[in-house]
Amino acid sequence: MPIDESAAPRDFIRAAIEEDLRTGRFDRVHTRFPPEPNGYLHVGHAKAICIDFGIARDFGGKCNLRYDDTNPVKEDTEYVEAMKQDIHWLGFDWEEREFYASDYFEQLYEFAVQLIKAGKAYVDDLTADEVREFRGTLTEPGKESPYRNRSVAENLNLFQRMHDGEFPDGARVLRAKIDMAHPNFNMRDPVMYRILHAEHHRTGDRWCIYPMYDFAHGQSDSIEGITHSLCDLAYEDHRPLYDWFLEALDIYRPRQIEFARLMLTYTMLSKRYLKRLVDGGYVAGWDDPRMPTLSGLRRRGYTPEAIVDFCDRIGIAKANSIISLGLLEHCLREDLNKRAPRVMGILKPLRVVIENYPAGQVEEVEAVNNPEDPAAGARMLPFSAVLYVEQEDFREQPPKGWFRLAPGREVRLKHAYYIKVREAIKDAVGQVVELRCTYDPASRSGVTPDGRIIKGTLHWVSAAHAFDAEVRLYDNLFAKPDPADVPEGEDWLANLNPNSLETLSGCKVEPSLATASPGARVQFLRQGYFCVDPDSTAQRLVFNRTVGLRDTWAKMENKGQERRTP
Repeated sequence: MPIDESAAPRDFIRAAIEEDLRTGRFDRVHTRFPPEPNGYLHVGHAKAICIDFGIARDFGGKCNLRYDDTNPVKEDTEYVEAMKQDIHWLGFDWEEREFYASDYFEQLYEFAVQLIKAGKAYVDDLTADEVREFRGTLTEPGKESPYRNRSVAENLNLFQRMHDGEFPDGARVLRAKIDMAHPNFNMRDPVMYRILHAEHHRTGDRWCIYPMYDFAHGQSDSIEGITHSLCDLAYEDHRPLYDWFLEALDIYRPRQIEFARLMLTYTMLSKRYLKRLVDGGYVAGWDDPRMPTLSGLRRRGYTPEAIVDFCDRIGIAKANSIISLGLLEHCLREDLNKRAPRVMGILKPLRVVIENYPAGQVEEVEAVNNPEDPAAGARMLPFSAVLYVEQEDFREQPPKGWFRLAPGREVRLKHAYYIKVREAIKDAVGQVVELRCTYDPASRSGVTPDGRIIKGTLHWVSAAHAFDAEVRLYDNLFAKPDPADVPEGEDWLANLNPNSLETLSGCKVEPSLATASPGARVQFLRQGYFCVDPDSTAQRLVFNRTVGLRDTWAKMENKGQERRTP
């Protein structure tokens, strides 16, 4: 494969691959993305997907999708199908190369028999607790199992009987015979097979022994002809074992390279923890818009382009670090700013009656769909004597610097006229329920004959033409930047944010949204970016707030740049 000598690699993995191609260690690039189908993919997996598929693309190579389905107790076809959808949504394709570790169960079993015959694996009768106890500590070597020196014939017989279903779960395991005094715990006779009488989502009850990930991983890579097995740093200590199995079996040997996994503030990135949130009813499901799953982010209104951009910006590092959630939201705002139509939605409506507007008259005003995209054109909005504005846009006693509605104050209605408050109508408990206003017929262009300047501009909807909507306002699922930061003995669930969801009913949106389809993204002027939720019906529109307009991350970055500028 030709290498462009003038192009500097973007990261250490690409540099290593270029060196492998230059020296002839490999003459191609073939990666794989190997998720376990025991939950839904999250944004941390998006980083791995971008690395695995992106590197293969950049080098003109291939990337396999291979499911690590070696634990039938936790896996399900629901997760398999959800993962395919998420990968395609991000813009990547494995073509015809969809594989499963279970495809290789027969070959892996034969590999295990080969190691037994070579005296490099044995059947152990120790319990799981005893295996842990015999492993030793960081400062003390482990102890050899009393079953470690069984004969090859006895090990073959016992392993066959394990295969045939003769023993109950946990009765025996197959272990590699390496070194119980090895400084790396993973090399202290690791378990290769365990007994699990469980239905597998693909092989049914064909098997009752299943390989451990450390045994299935490298051999599956070898069978598929993978060149570069890219893993997160959690597998760095497993690399010697990865290489040991391949060498002991004397089969084709890929190269494993580790990178830092994604850690995000205010976010828990572990399928095990996320499943607890789902199973415990703390969220509405794997696709709850508060979840960091790709299905949750998609439902919330994230774009795949924003997520891929985020993964590209954070790069590939060798050391773990925590990334600000604000950066992900910044990438999203930048993308939505370019593509989301501007519309008007009132979250907490306050009725406005324009007393001097002709009764029964309806006129149309032109509204630009997206000032960032001239090709998006414009639409016409109905304007009438009765409108809705936001409750928070009126103050009876306005503070200093207030440019919105107040008694005697004048504001401009976006795309329309200037109005002035004449009277505030209150209910029996003293709450303002309606504003009586007047308008200036000569102000529709935003420029009046007397040239007066109005600083405040408000969004609005015509009451007679507005559609009712439910709006769901989402905040961080966790109240602390590090969700795992709890006192000793306490549960991380204590850090759940009790205000992560606020549901508003009785909201009003402009009529152009009446036919908006689930997944459609818009910007509610002055409010933020929103997405039509799948719960929407013809009778009830439902919007999820994707992200607010305020970009605190960008402001902090700009301040940092100013401080660094000489």
